Amino acid sequence: MGVFLIFGTPFELNLYHQNRRPMKPLKLFIVMLVMVPLFTSCVFEEDPVIERGIILENALSDYDLWYVDIHSTTGTGEIPFLSRAFTISFVNNTLYANNNIVDIGYTGNGFGIPVGSYTTFDGLLRANHAIDGYQDFEVFQLSANQIRLYNYRENVSYYLMGYQSNNFDYDQLFYDNIEYFLQEYIAWEKTTTMGGISNPFDAENYLQFTPENNTTFYSSQDPFGTNIGILNWNYVGGYEIFDVIDSEDLKILTLHYDGGDIEEFELSVLNDETIRLYQFNTGTTYEFSGRGFVQYLKSDTKKPAVRNRNRKRMKVKRRTKRKRNLK
Repeated sequence: MGVFLIFGTPFELNLYHQNRRPMKPLKLFIVMLVMVPLFTSCVFEEDPVIERGIILENALSDYDLWYVDIHSTTGTGEIPFLSRAFTISFVNNTLYANNNIVDIGYTGNGFGIPVGSYTTFDGLLRANHAIDGYQDFEVFQLSANQIRLYNYRENVSYYLMGYQSNNFDYDQLFYDNIEYFLQEYIAWEKTTTMGGISNPFDAENYLQFTPENNTTFYSSQDPFGTNIGILNWNYVGGYEIFDVIDSEDLKILTLHYDGGDIEEFELSVLNDETIRLYQFNTGTTYEFSGRGFVQYLKSDTKKPAVRNRNRKRMKVKRRTKRKRNLK
């Protein structure tokens, strides 16, 4: 079994950012991606169970954040609150979760929102989720900062990786879960058009990526400043996001319009409310800003939760493309 590198210091609260918008350099998730083949090749039945009592409690609370590696999930069932969460945290018997990418590292001082409570006893973790109720897990230690949570009732295992918040790679979280990030706004409004030649996409001022699935998009030609609740979605189609070979901070977005047209862009994330699309065929760069943030498991009244509170993360198997030579 491969052994992961251990980062961070003993458990302490670290604020991700005071200004919440600038993004941080890629760090730990690159290590995680390199080691995934070794991680998934382990024989999990032989993993030692973390010992009972205070040892298990310490193991869970020693890390600020536990990243839920949804792509490694095994088994036949599911635990909804774990399928929704990007990270969970165990703090003084309170269970926290980051169910949104937007504002991650800021909400709840980085822990996210409180979603329930937990206790540890006899080598078991018992979570009492505010919606899902009680769920018991056997906890298996895979390495110093990796655990497997096994729920025998649902016959499902979730794999968690522990990080200190000041060493957590927030940038890579956005790119690894880009489909979910795009869904966290009701609409993306075009704010900037730079360079290139005139083309039909210039007239499309709004995009929407629906959370019912990871394949449907809408676009609107309504004028800037239109209330997002009354946008007329002129076009609909399917979209696909590709990983870019040898690039961790870039994706390729392809829009397949129902009318037969295809648009392809380089997609990059500028911050947690702005994306940039570079159109290959015209050399045009567009920037879009998110409008109408959707918070899952609403915890305050500042940002409305208006749709699909039952969103779940699913395993995403992306195809890959090479970055185009733009010389």
